[in-house]
Amino acid sequence: MKRGILILLLGGLWISQSAMGQSDDDKAFVEDATQKTKENVGSEEAKEPSWKKGGTASLNFNQVSLINWAAGGLNSVAGSAFCNLYANYRKGKSTWDNTLDLGYGLIKQGNQRFIKSDDKIDFTSKYGQEAFGNPKWFYSGLLNFKTQFAPGYSDPPANLDRISDFLAPAYLLGAIGMDHKRNDNLSLFLSPVTGKLTIVNDDSLSAEGAYGVDAGETTRLELGGYLKIAYNQEVLKNVNLNSRIELFSNYINNPENIDVFWETVVTMKVNKYLNANMGFTLIYDDDIDIPVADENGNQVAIGPRTQYKQVLGIGLSYQF
Repeated sequence: MKRGILILLLGGLWISQSAMGQSDDDKAFVEDATQKTKENVGSEEAKEPSWKKGGTASLNFNQVSLINWAAGGLNSVAGSAFCNLYANYRKGKSTWDNTLDLGYGLIKQGNQRFIKSDDKIDFTSKYGQEAFGNPKWFYSGLLNFKTQFAPGYSDPPANLDRISDFLAPAYLLGAIGMDHKRNDNLSLFLSPVTGKLTIVNDDSLSAEGAYGVDAGETTRLELGGYLKIAYNQEVLKNVNLNSRIELFSNYINNPENIDVFWETVVTMKVNKYLNANMGFTLIYDDDIDIPVADENGNQVAIGPRTQYKQVLGIGLSYQF
């Protein structure tokens, strides 16, 4: 009897110790699993990108060579390069979108010198803070800067009178307003408080009062309202449409004469490295006087005109 009780006591003690040991092991296992889960979740949250960066670079080339060509014509060579970069940040209720568009082109016909066919520097930075508790509306501030790389001439190569250059003109625009991002493809920015600074950093052009500055001055400041609509989407398979229109009205001087900048680029992807693109740009600025000549080259009028540019290119492209 005593031996049986002793055996029962020893057995109960062993079972209780085993149970306690198993409980400790299980507890340690659960704690370890919980810690690993937290680490994995934290790791996934850390990997969630706050920045989205990328861009496209393209190089287009065209060449014509004629030898004893009865129908006539001129040898020609042309090339252009484009680079479009973006870096967009979004975290919580804050957004910060940045874009940089660069373009430059040259063309040569016969024995004439190389002249430029395209030239642009366009940088935009826009910061927003969520408004009304609605993730599609933002209180925003926008900064835009436009200029060119190299000198431009009135009628190259016959006439090499310089009519533009780097920072002549340049446009710096600052705006505060509301930004509505309906989706990733369409945004609308409206600002009732906008400052537009025109810069003509060239003595000869400044002396002429070019691009709306007073003669002898290098800057002109305007205060007005600003609207920008941007749309970017793949409309067909391997066909992307990127279009933006910017409107500015000077509150003080002829507010009904609205400055217009409208640019549209259609990109058709052939494969990973080949594509074709068509670009259309329309500009109207009431402060830019453009001379009009007759068939003999004599100036018959001068004043603001609608400016239009069309570019077609086929060549190498790389997206990153």
